[in-house]
Amino acid sequence: MVKSQTLKINEIFYSLQGESSRIGLPTIFIRLTGCPMRCNYCDTAYAFHEGKNLSIDAIIEEIKQYDTNFITVTGGEPLAQRNCYSLLDQLCSLGYNVSLETGGALSINEVHENVKIILDIKTPGSGESENNHWDNLPLIKQKDEIKMVITNQEDYEWSKNIIQEKGLYLNYDILFSPSFGQLEPSQLADWILQDNLKVRMQVQLHKIVWGEKKGV
Repeated sequence: MVKSQTLKINEIFYSLQGESSRIGLPTIFIRLTGCPMRCNYCDTAYAFHEGKNLSIDAIIEEIKQYDTNFITVTGGEPLAQRNCYSLLDQLCSLGYNVSLETGGALSINEVHENVKIILDIKTPGSGESENNHWDNLPLIKQKDEIKMVITNQEDYEWSKNIIQEKGLYLNYDILFSPSFGQLEPSQLADWILQDNLKVRMQVQLHKIVWGEKKGV
């Protein structure tokens, strides 16, 4: 018998999807421990180190208790653990509708083709924009989404320029998200409308409903 691969898991929980085009859908979240980046606005610093080792078999047994087909694998940075790819493969083989939230510093080249990737492009306000792995952009599929967290007007203008320079309007669904507690959503909405920017603005639904805390 082949021994099941293991991952360090920070938490597994059932909640409403708070972001992306799947916002509001009941979803199982699998949060992996560890991240190579330290974004200034990070709201999951507890996932840098906290967690327990679980086999992929044990993870799958745990998620079976929830009656939904939607799963989001997140972090931290889930791709920082090599066995994340095997987890994604197995979830897809079981017929789950899987999305992956990745910070964009690591290659998505080996991610299963059926996974919906939410790729974060780090803005200057994150403090991590120098670590964007631009080679990921040609790997993005039509169903995937690109996310930019906006902390201020400088981030907004930078993001507009990136969209133009990289030709992101041509193929991708682009999400602009105001950094929680740093930028008023109404301000970002005004900028988008003034510029007639072809992006999807999103707010973090889970924080509006439950506040900023774990397990939501």
